[in-house]
Parts: sequence; structure tokens; C-alpha cells
Amino acid sequence: MYRVTIRFYEELNDFLPQQDRKRDIEVSFSGARSIKDFIESLGVPHVEVDLILVHGASVDFNYLVRDGDRISVYPVFELLPIGGITRLRPGPLRRTRFVLDVHLRKLARRLRLLGFDTDYGENRDDPELAEISARENRILLTRDRGLLKRKIVTRGLIIRNTDPEEQVIEVLQRLHLRDSIKPFTRCIACNGEIAAVDMGSETFTSLRDSIPPGVLAWCREYYVCTSCGKVYWKGRHYDRMCAMVEAFRKGETPPF
Repeated sequence: MYRVTIRFYEELNDFLPQQDRKRDIEVSFSGARSIKDFIESLGVPHVEVDLILVHGASVDFNYLVRDGDRISVYPVFELLPIGGITRLRPGPLRRTRFVLDVHLRKLARRLRLLGFDTDYGENRDDPELAEISARENRILLTRDRGLLKRKIVTRGLIIRNTDPEEQVIEVLQRLHLRDSIKPFTRCIACNGEIAAVDMGSETFTSLRDSIPPGVLAWCREYYVCTSCGKVYWKGRHYDRMCAMVEAFRKGETPPF
């Protein structure tokens, strides 16, 4: 029989029952197990963890829990330097890229609006999402903590909020991405890159029939998705979308 003391810090407490939050937890169990399996047995996905200390010394996920261990578990560090210890996640991505589960369609569209490379499909199961995340080095966003417990997933976040606007703010704050916003550079429909179109070009001629005559009468500035061919222009919703972007940049909920 093993008896250990464990404490979780900051937002990792969100995964615990109310009575176990922000306090030492005494746990007894039988049979040897890795610290990764032990932590996940308490409901905390390993991708949310960035540092584990046992008696003050950092360990990796392969550490075998011993009787009498005192364990401290910390969440992802985005701003604080923690050099010289065993960091559990890979190094930071040079490009922030996401893959979202099937329940986060509205969040996917808003992240694309802000210019983030966001992969989303409506009919993907958990194994496919985990494989895409691992193969393409994408951060897996989900509300299913079980999905993030898959071993091949190394980058991921549990989305706490249910409101799409609050979900955007949550992602931007937790990953410190406000300065990385590049609005109107991604196609909301397919995630392709947006490019400006010269009205005198062959490309514009080929797209002309897909633009309403009323728009052609006044608009002189067009953009096209280089993947799906969807045409964009600054119509009546443009000001509203700009206000949404600015609200997200400030960490505020859009005022509509």
C-alpha cells in the first residue's frame, strides 16, 4: 500500500472536487504506478501539467511514485522562466496552431477571424483528433478531459467556458496570444489564407460572377481565400467584426 501527499496549484484545481482544491490531498493506493498515471487518475490531464516536484525535486512523467512521497503539481508556465528543472511539455511552438474537437465549431470560427491557424472538422473522433495534434504539432482544444489523457497528445487545453466569446478570451489569456492576433488573414469557412485581389487581374475576372451586382457597384477592394476561393469584402458587417476583434484584443467580451 502506498500513501502519498499531493497538491495541485492554480488552474489545475479546476479539475478537482471542491473539497480537494488548494490543499494537501492524502491518497492511498496499491500497486506501482507512474506519476503521470497517478495524476490523471485524480482527474488532471497530463497536457495541463508543466512541472512536478517530489520532495522539492523535479521529475518527469515516468517517475514511479513511492510510499511517503510529497508531490506538488504546477500548470503550464507561459511567462515565468523555469530553467534548470524538468519541464514536462515540449518547447514553445514557433507558430501557434490549433485543432479543435467537434463541439467547438463557434470557437474555431472566431480563432480563424483573429488569424490563428485553426483546424476543425465536424466528423472527427478522438483518435483522429489526437493523431492530428501529434503529427502537425497543433494545440488540441477540447472540453473532454479524457481526450487529453491520450499519450500521444503533448499540447492541449481543456476549455472551461461554454460561451464562444468567453472561450476565445480564455484561450488568448492562458496562452498569452493577444499580441499574435492578425485579423482577417484566415478564411472563416476553411482556414485557408486570405489574399488581396487586384480588380484588373485575371483572378478577379474569374471571381466576378460570385460577387453580388450591388456590391460590384460600390466596392473596389476584394480579398479571396487561396484554398476554397471564397470572396471577402468590407461589407455592412465589417465594423461589427472590427469591434469584436478589438474587444478580444483587450480581453473583453464583445458588446453585442
